[in-house]
Amino acid sequence: SDTLDVVIRVGLTGGIGAGKSTVAKTFIERGAYHVDADKIAREVVEPGTPGLAQLVEAFGPEILDEAGALDRPSLAARAFADDDSRKLLNSITHPLIGARTQELTDAAPTGSIILHDVPLLVEGHMAPFYHLVAVVHTDADVRLDRLVNLRGMDVDDARSRIAAQATDEQRRAVADLWLENSGAPEALAAQAVAAWDERLIPFRDNVASGTAAPMPTDVVSYDPEWAALGQRVVNRIWALVGGNASAVVHEGPTSVVGQAAAPVVDIAVTVSDFSVADSLAEALAKGGFPLVSSTHDERLHASADPGRHVRVHVRA
Repeated sequence: SDTLDVVIRVGLTGGIGAGKSTVAKTFIERGAYHVDADKIAREVVEPGTPGLAQLVEAFGPEILDEAGALDRPSLAARAFADDDSRKLLNSITHPLIGARTQELTDAAPTGSIILHDVPLLVEGHMAPFYHLVAVVHTDADVRLDRLVNLRGMDVDDARSRIAAQATDEQRRAVADLWLENSGAPEALAAQAVAAWDERLIPFRDNVASGTAAPMPTDVVSYDPEWAALGQRVVNRIWALVGGNASAVVHEGPTSVVGQAAAPVVDIAVTVSDFSVADSLAEALAKGGFPLVSSTHDERLHASADPGRHVRVHVRA
């Protein structure tokens, strides 16, 4: 409905050297509204900013170069010396990055697909705050080869950077969209185009019109991925309903290990009474789960995402 100020937020991540920029470029060419975490991190500590002044106060004037700009290697040498220094650095930069990200997100026109390009999305536990998380995956040895031979990075430096990031398993656990980048950049771009046309655009349009995506009804054999998907959706729903629910759990056929079922994840949300259930309708709809029916014992919402089949049963 027109009353929903609709945008959908897509979080894009992947290990260093995985090929995120190819996907970002493909989405941006198709009209995605780009919010670049790395760029924001640089902006908030440019010369003349309060951010840079705070860093100098915390770590000393030695972190500046001759021109008065931030000398990153020099800051890194001090900030990563120990846990306390790293926490101090984060306590200065994270709030500034968060505020600027919010500002840019708020400025996106209605109907936008906001692409939030975040290298450390998994490490920062940010996945539940997106309508959809896209992960670009490339095997670590291929990434190492790219970093060393294409970007000219020192091999030990490249190895330690890869090791410091989330594992493939951790990324897979949050991925709604898994883009495989083991071949040519064109093949990755083609996957991104297909995801844009077949998934992101319909998802955005469904959220805008308050429409649930069609649900599959055919029973299929048990898929071990259902448990991970259930957990991901539970986390997403918690992010949307906040402290208004007393429980959010994966229930129904897909929650039973080994059981064949139609591939639909059922989520039960328990609230104190139906006035609370009704007050959550807009947040759930904007978050990608429009209301599909109201009965005396539950409010049923369902996923607007054509690639993720979910029913949300809100009960008092």
